[in-house]
Amino acid sequence: MRIGVDLGGTKIEVLALDDNGNELLRRRVPTPSGDYDATVVAIADLVLAVESELGAYGSVGVGTPGALSPFSGLLRNANSVVLNDQPLDRDLAHALDREVRVANDANCFALSEATDGAGVEGLTVFGVILGTGVGGGLVVARQVLRGPNAIAGEWGHNPLPGEPDEARGCYCGRVNCVEQFLSGSAFAEEYAVATGIARSAAQIVDRVSSDAVARTLLDRYVERLAAGLAVVINVVDPDVVVLGGGMSNTAQLYDEVPLRWGEWIFSDEVGTQLVRNVHGDSSGVRGAAWLWD
Repeated sequence: MRIGVDLGGTKIEVLALDDNGNELLRRRVPTPSGDYDATVVAIADLVLAVESELGAYGSVGVGTPGALSPFSGLLRNANSVVLNDQPLDRDLAHALDREVRVANDANCFALSEATDGAGVEGLTVFGVILGTGVGGGLVVARQVLRGPNAIAGEWGHNPLPGEPDEARGCYCGRVNCVEQFLSGSAFAEEYAVATGIARSAAQIVDRVSSDAVARTLLDRYVERLAAGLAVVINVVDPDVVVLGGGMSNTAQLYDEVPLRWGEWIFSDEVGTQLVRNVHGDSSGVRGAAWLWD
């Protein structure tokens, strides 16, 4: 049995899978706010409760914001800041009396979709999160590519190709990161600035047929996404790019982005597929379980 844990800012979800990837049990609890020690206890309690209910012992993988530093062994770059500078894998291993594998949530998303999701036919799968932020994970032959700096796939903090119409600062300290233009929150902010009306990214997309501003902004979004993904394709040349996060529900992306990314890709034709995720919000917790494969 494989147990996956999705550690989010507001909830902790646990999922047990059998050897064929079938769901056995799923549970969730609120994440203890601002309390690292209580978070470790909550994860351990969830895992032990699942094992008790199913009467079986499982491997444990955890998907988390941020990533473990290969140099210090401490978590870094988590937007749930209470996790930063903590040895999460070691503390969970101590609490559960077994090795625990911890990976960035975008890596878990990519692994899930590469293992039994939208990228299952591909050898190399690039998983993209287009949500509140922009993340990415790279999977080769059903193994997460981590890299010596534990940043493989982190395309969201590269500069957006081309010359953006304005300089946008990023929380990481850099300027004009992809995340500042392609996250769902950035898309919604552009609409609010243009119209003075606050709407969610999904609401804006729904208005494209009747709202000229929404239509213009989505066209610009498609162009930027095509350029950003083209850089990844030029470097990695993945078989499949799988989109996740709220903006992945925008149907126009799957037809229009591949029509445009060839302008920046160093090839006469492009065989990379752009696809929507299969497992949706469950990809993170499923990928955490698949860290043991």
